Amino acid sequence: MSSQKKRSGIQIEAFKHRVVVDPKYAEKTWKVLEHAIHEIYNRNASGLSFEELYRNAYNMVLHKFGDKLYAGLVSTMTLHLKEIAASVEASQGSLFLEELNKKWMEHNKALQMIRDILMYMDRTYIPSTHKTPVHELGLNLWRDNIIHSSNIQTRLKDTLQEIVQKERGGEVINRGLMRNIVKMLMDLGPSVYQHDFEKPFLDVSANFYRGESQQYIECCDCGDYLKKAEKRLNEEIERVSQYLDAKSEVKITNVVEKEMIQSQMNRLAHMENSGLVNMIVDDKYEDMGRMYNLFRRVPNGLTLIKDVMTSHIRETGKQLVTDPEKLKDPVDFVQRLLDEKDKHDKIINLAFNNDKTFQNALNSSFEYFINLNTRSPEFISLFVDDKLRKGLKGVSEEDVEIVLDKVMMLFRYLQEKDVFEKYYKQHLAKRLLSGKSVSEDAERSLILKLKTECGYQFTSKLEGMFTDMKTSEDTMKGFYEAMGHLLADGPTLSVHVLTTGSWPTQSTTTCNLPPEILSVCDKFKKYYLGTHNGRRLTWQTNMGSADIKATFSKGVKHELNVSTYQMCVLMQFNDADRLSYREIEQAVEIPRVELKRCLQSLACAKGKNVLRKEPMSKDISENDVFFFNEKFSSKFYKVKIGMVAAQKESEPEKQETRQRVEEDRKPQIEAAIVRIMKARRVLDHNNIVAEVTKQLQSRFMPNPIVIKKRIESLIEREFLERDKEDRKLYRYLA
Repeated sequence: MSSQKKRSGIQIEAFKHRVVVDPKYAEKTWKVLEHAIHEIYNRNASGLSFEELYRNAYNMVLHKFGDKLYAGLVSTMTLHLKEIAASVEASQGSLFLEELNKKWMEHNKALQMIRDILMYMDRTYIPSTHKTPVHELGLNLWRDNIIHSSNIQTRLKDTLQEIVQKERGGEVINRGLMRNIVKMLMDLGPSVYQHDFEKPFLDVSANFYRGESQQYIECCDCGDYLKKAEKRLNEEIERVSQYLDAKSEVKITNVVEKEMIQSQMNRLAHMENSGLVNMIVDDKYEDMGRMYNLFRRVPNGLTLIKDVMTSHIRETGKQLVTDPEKLKDPVDFVQRLLDEKDKHDKIINLAFNNDKTFQNALNSSFEYFINLNTRSPEFISLFVDDKLRKGLKGVSEEDVEIVLDKVMMLFRYLQEKDVFEKYYKQHLAKRLLSGKSVSEDAERSLILKLKTECGYQFTSKLEGMFTDMKTSEDTMKGFYEAMGHLLADGPTLSVHVLTTGSWPTQSTTTCNLPPEILSVCDKFKKYYLGTHNGRRLTWQTNMGSADIKATFSKGVKHELNVSTYQMCVLMQFNDADRLSYREIEQAVEIPRVELKRCLQSLACAKGKNVLRKEPMSKDISENDVFFFNEKFSSKFYKVKIGMVAAQKESEPEKQETRQRVEEDRKPQIEAAIVRIMKARRVLDHNNIVAEVTKQLQSRFMPNPIVIKKRIESLIEREFLERDKEDRKLYRYLA
């Protein structure tokens, strides 16, 4: 059910009869209002009754005389504005803007009062007739009669530009006045500000900065030019904040950037004696930072800096890795690489805002030139060897980590990481076997870093070497506990049992060990094979060392730390004072190259010459004769006699290492091919090459010719077959 409630209320109706108004009412009332407007403009408003004036304007609109009121307002205001225009035009020199500003302030006050009086008209008559509201009307009339007056418009434009130019020239101007005039133009509407100030301002500025940039580029070096450009840019930004529209900032800075930076950036970057390359060489971080901040504002600015930097790094890097003088000392060579990297890292950090694109460019440049030198993997390993032998003695753990991290950074650039692994394994083996590693923690830390970088496969053998060292310690304890009573008078033996495959052992002909040593070695062999079934021991005499006691004239005694080969040679002089090269060679049966190095270190090294040779010379010949040097003396009781050898590999050794690396790569390439074909089943030749390269590039860059040979080998062994119709297609045979 719904019920309707009866609504009751009061209804207001219009008068049934027309209200009679005085025929001259409109004219009389307007005269009162017109007089009031004159008084307001003449600054005599204090005697007016605004309440009465408001009521008069209200009644005129109410009695449908809005048209007369509005038209009268337009004509009265126009009359006054024409008088103001004449007054402004008549003002001379610097008074022109002051007069304009003063009249503008007065007009605004007058307009406010007039709007208050005509508020009712503004609210009712104007919206219904779609006419311009009073305040806006006042602004439009000011624009048309003052700003766009034929005698004022051009003069105003020129005066404003002159004042800006004076300020650019270093003169002090009345910024408050400028702020007021510019705000007036903005209040009159965006189009007025843009047409009467902003557009000419930007045009004049472009011409000014075009000329100034030409002037500066001829007389300044790059650093000074950039300072001036930066100063001008900051001045314009400040000018906008002081008295221009905030939207003008982007436009004026674009002008400065285009004329002072973009148009000259190529010349600046390549400027002779002061361009970017000179800044890099002289570590001018502030200048480079300024260049980066300015050039980043313009299109392709940072690309230009990056390209110049990249080109310079590649050129200097190429010189470094191909200069024969700098390749003589591997440790120094790697240190130079690290110094170069540190230098450019610092530049990118301090001057180039740690920009990732610059860091990537630096990395690609280093990768480019480090791999130009095929010996880089060997040299980096030698650098590590030097640091882990002696270079890190007494250095804090943090500093050790910094050095190792730097080594890892260079390692990442290597394309032939497997070559580094080969050398690193050799050098690590020598360090471990000679007990010369400065810190086992540092060794393990580097292996962990390599493992993180390249995976378990890369470091499994290196870790196996440490395991062998620990196992050997336990083995030697067991040996002396079991056989110690039989060894009382003989030499002390320390054996490292190395697992074949984990260590870089070489198949060398064993030399003739002295009988005293040989008997102990045989006892160890008997003990070891008795405790371990199914194993075979091969003595690696080329990797051993010995401490022997020697007595010289007047009973002077020294303990000599020598290699196994050197020991074999020296023990021959227990039974003879004079031996020829051929006699020594026949007695010890050491390989010729090793024997010559051995004799050179014993007879030719200053301060270590426990042997003499005739004739005296730096090199060993087969006609030389050797004598025990009874007059040998040293201020140290313990004397280490190192093998005379180049740190770097000789050319034949280098070829041998390269050959071993190439052999090791073959199964890796084949494994990658099989993995890919197993997944794809059918694939064309080019795609196999691309996939194999992608899979293996973290260890080395496989040669496409080698990949092709490995595919042929797999076809022969029936892992793959060629497609019968398309010979470039391969199929996987399950």
